[in-house]
Amino acid sequence: MDGEELRRVQEFKYFAHKVPLRLNGEFHRRVIRPVMLYGRETVSMKKSEEKRMEVAEMRMLRWMCAVTREDKIRNEYIRGSTKVVEISKKIQKGRRRWYGHLLRREEDHAGRYTVEMEVQGRRKREDQEREGETVYEMTCRRITEEETEDRNQWKQLIHNIEMGES
Repeated sequence: MDGEELRRVQEFKYFAHKVPLRLNGEFHRRVIRPVMLYGRETVSMKKSEEKRMEVAEMRMLRWMCAVTREDKIRNEYIRGSTKVVEISKKIQKGRRRWYGHLLRREEDHAGRYTVEMEVQGRRKREDQEREGETVYEMTCRRITEEETEDRNQWKQLIHNIEMGES
């Protein structure tokens, strides 16, 4: 660089490990998580896919906190110190928000039609493994259009899901 020769070092430590944990968590919530969640509210996921997302998220959090598995620090402690909620709860929140959005649409809207559609025949075994609150499960819980029409009540319901109250 500019005629200076860089010296070789035996060990390199990334500077981000000196950043406060809460700031790392904020970065994770604002940058990394939106990328991981993009489009997930409309897609059903297998249990194994959801588990892989959980593992990937924890690996990123551990890396950001400069913690390895050998340190034997529990995931809950890392999540608590960075103030990051499990990604599965965020996926559920996004699905509910999307479902409420569809129920507020006009009756003849294509998305509304697909929500209310019933597919004939049997499901493949791999489709039966899919987890998460599907539209069918939401309708089985008797979430009504009236609940989604009151946006404040709907937002409160979604927020309660994220906080683990429902």
